[in-house]
Amino acid sequence: MKRTPVFSRHTALGGRMVDFATWELPVQYSGIIAEHEAVRTAAGLFDVSHMGEIAIRGAGALDLVQHLVTGDVAKLRDRQVLYSMLCYEDGGVVDDLLVYRHSATDFLLVVNASNTDKDFAWIRGHASSDTEVANVSASFAQLALQGPRAQDILQQLTHFPLAAIPFFCFEPQVSLSNTSVLISRTGYTGEDGFEIYLASDDAPTLWDAILHAGQAYGIVPAGLGARDTLRFEAGLPLYGHELDQDISPLEANLGPFVKLKKQATFLGQRALQIQSETGIPRELVGISMTDRGIPRPGCAVMKGHVKVGHITSGTYSPTRKENLGLALVVRSSIGVGEELSVIVRGKPLLAQRITLPFYSKRYRSNKGT
Repeated sequence: MKRTPVFSRHTALGGRMVDFATWELPVQYSGIIAEHEAVRTAAGLFDVSHMGEIAIRGAGALDLVQHLVTGDVAKLRDRQVLYSMLCYEDGGVVDDLLVYRHSATDFLLVVNASNTDKDFAWIRGHASSDTEVANVSASFAQLALQGPRAQDILQQLTHFPLAAIPFFCFEPQVSLSNTSVLISRTGYTGEDGFEIYLASDDAPTLWDAILHAGQAYGIVPAGLGARDTLRFEAGLPLYGHELDQDISPLEANLGPFVKLKKQATFLGQRALQIQSETGIPRELVGISMTDRGIPRPGCAVMKGHVKVGHITSGTYSPTRKENLGLALVVRSSIGVGEELSVIVRGKPLLAQRITLPFYSKRYRSNKGT
């Protein structure tokens, strides 16, 4: 298994290490619920250096990214970030990703760890001769500081006014604890926070500095377990669960991130346009368990004796104190508040559909306030 540059810090802090997408990463330190609650109330520091980074540069960079992603990159300003998706021609999803625009000739795409090699091959296969596509993942470490005290903590380590970075924007050369980093106001938890990209060799020292600066604010190191429960409550998709090669962005309720009318055509556009016009066959819904039991991915969702879908993600919600699930079901088959059942370990358990997201996101406005 591969290890991030911060691996020694995880073991020293008592992190319980697991195999995740060929990486040895901490699933928890003090406990998933404790880490989850710390992020909701104070701050949590995550090592996400396993994520993939792909650089696209050259005269054809803008045209290539526009052709690949469902969002409208032409409307991005320099130093803005875009959440988007790569799609196959049939509308299924290759991956979801973040697009960082340095300029019209220089983009950084941040992709899921398990998909990095696949994404790199897909992107390079569509590039023209005037565009360079490079897998630069080995050059980067990535730390994510998330929670309502994230800015207070990081501000102690830099003279740069972090409040000046709007939501989904970045600064490419900020000195953070005497380390040059790219820092963006982005995250995967539903809370305010930052994602920090830096040279691999500098990551352990910065990890230590952030934890030290955050001691008075209640910071904790947080693992994969809390990262998943946090994103789940906020309704943020996980590739391989809410998104996949046989699940379209429209079915995953991600229509706002699919710009069917942008001037440039993109891969999968025709299939998604047809799906939009003729009717989206499935939808992602929220489920709350009435009976005791946790709805696990793959569990059948039943309306009466008819299977209408399956669970994509399910867990105990530390914030709501109930067992919840995300389910991909036949569109309009279950109304909000309507009773249904989930087959858990061969047994039908009562549940009902509830509104999404389970937790209201607490992002900062685009004015940085």
